[in-house]
Amino acid sequence: REKHPYYNLTVKILRARNIKGTDLFSKADCYVELRLPTASPVTYRTQVIDNSSDPEWNETFRYRINSAVKNTLELTLFDEDVLVSDELTSVVFDVTGIKPGRPVKNTFKLKEDKEELDVVFLLEKSLDLPTEVLTNGVLVAYPCLSLQGVINKDEKFKLTEHGTNQFKLSLPGSYEKQLNIPCKLDSDQNCEIPFAFHIGKDMCSELGVEVEQTITVLQEQSMNLHVKAEQIKRNLDVRLGFDLCHEERQFLDKRKKIVSQALSKALKLREDPSKEEVPVIAVLGSGGGIRALTSFYGSLLGLQQLNLLDAVIYLCGISGSTWCLSTLYQDPEWSCKDLRQAINNAQDKISSSKVGAFSSERLKYYFQELNAMENEGCKASFTDLWGLIVEYFLLQKEDPSKLSDQQEAVKKAQNPYPIYAAVNVRPNVSGDDFAEWCEFTPYEVGFRKYGAFIRTEDFDSEFFMGRLIKKHPEPRICFLLGMWGSAFAASLDDVFLKVVGSGLSFLESLGDVVKVIDDSKRFHFRDPMRLKTRLVIPGGPLLQTFQDFFKSRVTAGETFNFMQGLFLHKDYVNLNKFVAWKGTHLDAFPNQLTPMEENLYLVDGGFSINSAFPLVLQPERDVDVILSFNYSWEAPFEVLQLTQKYCKEREIPFPEIILNKEDEEHPKECYMFIDAENARAPIVLHFPLVNDTFYKYKAPGKERESEEEVEFGDFAVEGKDSPYRTLNFTFDPHEFDRLVELNCYNVLNNKDAILEALNLALNRRKLKNDNNRRR
Repeated sequence: REKHPYYNLTVKILRARNIKGTDLFSKADCYVELRLPTASPVTYRTQVIDNSSDPEWNETFRYRINSAVKNTLELTLFDEDVLVSDELTSVVFDVTGIKPGRPVKNTFKLKEDKEELDVVFLLEKSLDLPTEVLTNGVLVAYPCLSLQGVINKDEKFKLTEHGTNQFKLSLPGSYEKQLNIPCKLDSDQNCEIPFAFHIGKDMCSELGVEVEQTITVLQEQSMNLHVKAEQIKRNLDVRLGFDLCHEERQFLDKRKKIVSQALSKALKLREDPSKEEVPVIAVLGSGGGIRALTSFYGSLLGLQQLNLLDAVIYLCGISGSTWCLSTLYQDPEWSCKDLRQAINNAQDKISSSKVGAFSSERLKYYFQELNAMENEGCKASFTDLWGLIVEYFLLQKEDPSKLSDQQEAVKKAQNPYPIYAAVNVRPNVSGDDFAEWCEFTPYEVGFRKYGAFIRTEDFDSEFFMGRLIKKHPEPRICFLLGMWGSAFAASLDDVFLKVVGSGLSFLESLGDVVKVIDDSKRFHFRDPMRLKTRLVIPGGPLLQTFQDFFKSRVTAGETFNFMQGLFLHKDYVNLNKFVAWKGTHLDAFPNQLTPMEENLYLVDGGFSINSAFPLVLQPERDVDVILSFNYSWEAPFEVLQLTQKYCKEREIPFPEIILNKEDEEHPKECYMFIDAENARAPIVLHFPLVNDTFYKYKAPGKERESEEEVEFGDFAVEGKDSPYRTLNFTFDPHEFDRLVELNCYNVLNNKDAILEALNLALNRRKLKNDNNRRR
């Protein structure tokens, strides 16, 4: 909880100079729009100055701002047109650092050719008392008001004949924004209509009411409006914090006892390590469709046969690997049983025909499910349809289970803790440019970037300002499977990035140009948390349309944003989870970040990194060893290189990935990467999907002898004729068994490397504990 003072901000738009409009035969018709969403839901604008290159306005606009949040003013210069006004230039100005009582005149250099905009800023202390806010250092929650109201029709409200009236109520800045309430009236009946809005206590807004009548003519109208505002007193329904949730911490306490015994047995230790000495081991499965699902079964079988499955604390999946995990966790005791039975069940489903997924009966079922979602108030999309198809591919029946049901599988810490990965993207921004990792566990769904989490049971319900506004049923897990494995949500730019190795670079020349202006010294802004001023020059409407075509994700599903109504803290850039130091990165534009959006666009995490390293590299999870199983066809080390870049940008400890030409061209079964000088960096064991020695050995040290054994091992995983291509969803039993056994063998054949890594981790954990005690 923090208290911060209010300030009154005055912005005076003086004039602009040397402005070149978009019309060929006349000068620009200029006006300026002002947007400060942390203080007002209204976008203000100046008057239009017609046919002038040097428009002068001298118009003043006033805001009341709270100093707890990052207040970033957007000034956008337009050339008015009959149909659509043309955006000329936009200035993004962080008001942090302006000294109260001292006017600051800023001349913004808009473009070349001496185009300029003169603006005066004045910050003054407000007489309003400071308000207490809740914050985790990244997000800020203001007090929230619930406005409950009733519209009453009195006796004078009469119609010439029976008709239908509609009450239109609007409250800018509220969650509901506008309510359209139909009211059937007759002359002998009173009408009482309830309504409700939710809005921030500090948000200045006006309630607008209109009465629209259709069909009949309204003779006279009279009504009473009763409104009551109450502050919502209950605790936030969004957990703001970066610590692990209570249930995960409880799991760790129990699981480490099991891990301690497993390590003691596997490493032949004299005594079981204490809870503080137990290294945290995470297993990661990459994406790759049914190939990844099948391979992950084999890798986990190999760990089980080495008696190391009980040593694993976290089991993390992305894309196709999540399909394997979600099936396993339907059995609360799965890791305590022989995995062969689960693998045989999976083989039956993967080997069966998928034609039934598109039968008339099944299509009718899809329609009913999607229609039910819409009736519940949720947003059905192609991603949800894909989830229903995946449900058939994996189970051939309706699966009523939900992610929260998997709490039974970790309640006693009898299995590793599952983490499922997705990334939040923007519909028209490349995943390589912007992707925020979202984790799904049996207890919580959330973003560690923002330190914002909700109960898994509340996912896809409606939230505002950290409060649950409208509860929807938790989605069945099949809909999450569609999201986690939504490879089809790629834009054309993403496709080129994955297939060719680079995106459509020519698109960058068509997009907005962002220039960073360091004006802190000029105006003596000394706050190190202040963002530098950004000048955004748009590419133009035609070019923007062209860019949107290549970068849009028309099939990406939408879910309700549980961070809506929360604002970014004034010092959010101080956290290394943000890369705001990159001038053009979206992290440097707080008004455009996810808390300001109405929806989340959650898609396959492979659009960012095809293995969920970011979810286990958070310092709160304190992972010591990562077993990385890569099931991609091409670029077997790409996930490591992308992770290294990700960690470098955010100052996260990660070992350096050094490879030679031989590794790139002929990868081995297992690689170990370690930072010998930094115990905080995890040891990474990376397993590419290769048939390196399996073709020759049926088990470690046992060569293949019979013709049948040789034939079983002699196959290429890759190739245009391979059955294991990503878009193939059916393997015959022979193909399925081969892939399972290959991945199992690659684990067994590298037993020594795994045990060496675990021994090293035990020693490094002691060193890490010693360093922590010294701090």
